[in-house]
Amino acid sequence: MVGLTLEQKAALVVGSGYWATVDAPGIPVVTMNDGPHGLRTQPNHGDNLGLGSSLPATCFPPATGLASSWDRDLIERVGRAIAEEAIEQGVDIVLGPGVNIKRSPLCGRNFEYFSEDPLLSGQLGGAWVRGVQSLGVGASLKHFAVNNQETARMTVSAEVDERTLREIYLPAFESVVIREKPWTVMCSYNRINGVAAAENHWLLTDLLRGEWGFDGLVVSDWGAVDQRVPALAAGLDLEMPGPQRDSTEAVVHAVLSGELDESVLDRAVERVRALAARAHPSPEAGDGPALLPPSASGSAHHALAREAAADSMVLLRNEGGLLPLDTNQPIAVIGEFARTPRFQGAGSSQVNPTRVDAALPALEALAPIEFAPGYSLDRRVDAGPLIREAVAVASRSSVALVFVGLPATEESEGFDRTSIDLPPAHVRLIREVAAVNPRTVVIVSNGGVVSLEPWHDDVPVILESWLLGQAGGAAIADVLFGRVAPSGRLAESIPFRLQDTPSYLNFPGENDVVRYGEGVFVGYRYFESAEVAVRYPFGFGLGYTTFESSDLRVTATRESVAATVTVTNTGSRAGKHVVQLYVSPAAAGVRRPVRELRGFEKVALEPGESAEVRFELDARAFAHWDTRTHDWLVPGGDYRIEIGDSAHDIALWTVVARRGPAPVELTMDSSVAQLLAHPVTGPIFARAVRGADDESAMGGSLFDMVATVPVRRLLRFPGVGDQMRHLPLLLRVANNPLVRTVAGWFDRRR
Repeated sequence: MVGLTLEQKAALVVGSGYWATVDAPGIPVVTMNDGPHGLRTQPNHGDNLGLGSSLPATCFPPATGLASSWDRDLIERVGRAIAEEAIEQGVDIVLGPGVNIKRSPLCGRNFEYFSEDPLLSGQLGGAWVRGVQSLGVGASLKHFAVNNQETARMTVSAEVDERTLREIYLPAFESVVIREKPWTVMCSYNRINGVAAAENHWLLTDLLRGEWGFDGLVVSDWGAVDQRVPALAAGLDLEMPGPQRDSTEAVVHAVLSGELDESVLDRAVERVRALAARAHPSPEAGDGPALLPPSASGSAHHALAREAAADSMVLLRNEGGLLPLDTNQPIAVIGEFARTPRFQGAGSSQVNPTRVDAALPALEALAPIEFAPGYSLDRRVDAGPLIREAVAVASRSSVALVFVGLPATEESEGFDRTSIDLPPAHVRLIREVAAVNPRTVVIVSNGGVVSLEPWHDDVPVILESWLLGQAGGAAIADVLFGRVAPSGRLAESIPFRLQDTPSYLNFPGENDVVRYGEGVFVGYRYFESAEVAVRYPFGFGLGYTTFESSDLRVTATRESVAATVTVTNTGSRAGKHVVQLYVSPAAAGVRRPVRELRGFEKVALEPGESAEVRFELDARAFAHWDTRTHDWLVPGGDYRIEIGDSAHDIALWTVVARRGPAPVELTMDSSVAQLLAHPVTGPIFARAVRGADDESAMGGSLFDMVATVPVRRLLRFPGVGDQMRHLPLLLRVANNPLVRTVAGWFDRRR
């Protein structure tokens, strides 16, 4: 870089403090702050760990709640609101969103992540980025990659095979990078197959920049860099936080000694410069941050937080249509969370809210309420007397609203949970209240999935409220009394037991290694494929009206498939429905999930109103990752296009045929099965093998017995070689490019 000394360039690729880059000649400072569900701007550049007090900001529902809305437009509006507050507070880049997959319900940071499904995570994370960056504020897509636990997060090696990486843990990042072009991508703490993410050239350069075309800046997670020079060579442009004198000196020494080509340093410096130019464009550019009216983060953003919270809740159970409630009845409100809500997770994303709406006063404004805390947030307090008081209150009320959930001490950044159970005092409270009041409504507040056992069948209504941000209390009242109809759908499965989850025996690993032994069978992909029952499946959710899907139509071209379906509100109230499209694969040479989410749309309909929903499916919707060619492969055959109310409940389906690739090139080392499957060699080879021996005399199918035998070895058996003396010529014919192309056209069911 012209005009900068080597020392200045080395300093530029390391931060100047917790939240800022170095101020260099011609390169203004870039300020970053934690998100993603609200700003955590620290005055005076932060404290020693970057976790102290911060300026007030709107606390929106964390990703675990927002994801249950399945609403791209809503999440984009939330992102835009966060950008407005970033402009007010002088923040150039918001550190979010987190699109890591929820591999296990035990991950302590699941409240910051969207889903167990990569398509849903990528689409919703992309909407957040689109909203933030629409106002000239940058986003930082994180944590790249395979960061699915907090246990030993800075040292653990995630051992995951190529296909699983490509199908489960990378697609959400890929989608956001390609579609939304985030300004920065943040590398994770962990190692991937033994190589630290911060020093992983394949991850940060070959894949991110080479395959996906990322042209922004790669920043480290805070404290993720062990060795600055290898990280710089791998493609890590900016180390945070700073200053790190040892890193700067190491870069200078590496350049002077010839260990590091100065062009590598110049490239990273240019990316820092380009980021600063994006954040602080020249007046001539005309594309800087929007000018906002004063107090943009006031009542309008709180109202948006309330709307987002209402759409984030998932009504799991509503026996007898108990909800929505009537205001003209005495109601017991039980549980300290109603008065002292838990509305966000703990750790680096903890927001200092502008205000907090508790559910209790919101409910008191709507109906006659009698309150009992039921339990204390201090675990040292005996819950017995509080539960007895709550039971007495519930017994003389028409309806009992019981607020339970996970305390902040049980889920946070930095550690994982050890159980998915609610605290014993909360379970006891539910069961004893339900025993005296059959009209008991349970509202659950939690960042990660919790078990609904053993109390599920004791109560008629369960509302999964997640963590709802600062306006969650008022939103709960809106939903309970029907001011807003619940429309959330589960973005992750709720199992009966932790032992039923696919990663149970492999999470969180041991000796600094965690093996992803479940492969691609994560979440509903496992439950549906292995026919393991869950309490509530991925995509499930009730409302105050009913919907019907009909008239599924599919049109296909060689490149894509279009599917349309009609959705009708068949109930008596307005509501929103999430139309979910799944693809069930054709038979292939690899084991695939029984179905995978490939599209979704949320529609709002008045009673009796219908809407046509259209989906466009490209080749990736039908593909799996082929480890032989290291590319996406669409096997030829029949695929089911399914419209589901959840991953388990399929309302409609139809079949579409997809053409497979040209047959693979055959050699003498190909197996008997491969030759038999080929449209040219198959019929000829089958007749020859039949003549080689008597199948019935073998006590079984000869074809099955020799299916995996390489042809070269089969020909060594007496008599077989004579039968197949023309095989070399046959292979040459089959491998002719024209023959392979024609065979691919006609072979739709290989």
